Amino acid sequence: MDCRPKVFFVATGPLSGDGHINCSPKDGYSIRVLDRKTLVYLDLIGSGVETIAHVRENGRIIVMMCAFEGAPKIMRFHGRGEVIEKDNSQFEHLKTLFGSEVGIRSFILIHLDRISDSCGFGVPVLEFKDYRKHLRAYNERIGEEKLADYLQCCLRVDDEDRASETAMPGPRGLGRQMSLQGPVARNRRYQNLASSEKLKARKSASGTRGYSNR
Repeated sequence: MDCRPKVFFVATGPLSGDGHINCSPKDGYSIRVLDRKTLVYLDLIGSGVETIAHVRENGRIIVMMCAFEGAPKIMRFHGRGEVIEKDNSQFEHLKTLFGSEVGIRSFILIHLDRISDSCGFGVPVLEFKDYRKHLRAYNERIGEEKLADYLQCCLRVDDEDRASETAMPGPRGLGRQMSLQGPVARNRRYQNLASSEKLKARKSASGTRGYSNR
């Protein structure tokens, strides 16, 4: 019997009272228990990077899991996060825990200092059908080289981010980001990259039929 949760939630926040709390859903395959006091989850390249920015600023992080089947239960795992990027000696070892993955941005290592549970009576019963394959399929189609270019582009410091009081440190070596405009701009770049690849695929499929984008 597979006891792994099908989904879990990660929440972080900035120290500033004016900053936004971030909460992200993750698929259950992406998390591993290293020992009684340590969790790690896989962070794939996507359209946002708020968790990394918050963890680099203050380390606070919480993972929540809910039982949507069987007995009701909610588990919360409080701890201090650590961002493991490609230049970290632990990166290659952690990769082996997740099999073959394209587009790994980092691993988020969580050193637990509190584990709590609650009844979960208010959580609905849901039937699991399947994991969505969109992100992994897209990353595999784009490839590591283009994803690396995208990561450099979307995390590069914009003029607005330099002037923003809400800017916080992102992935190492890529400067500062996370202004209020930042997440919107990064998501737009991610969508533009996806649209560009779709257009190329359609042109390729059209062959000599003279396809044009109108």
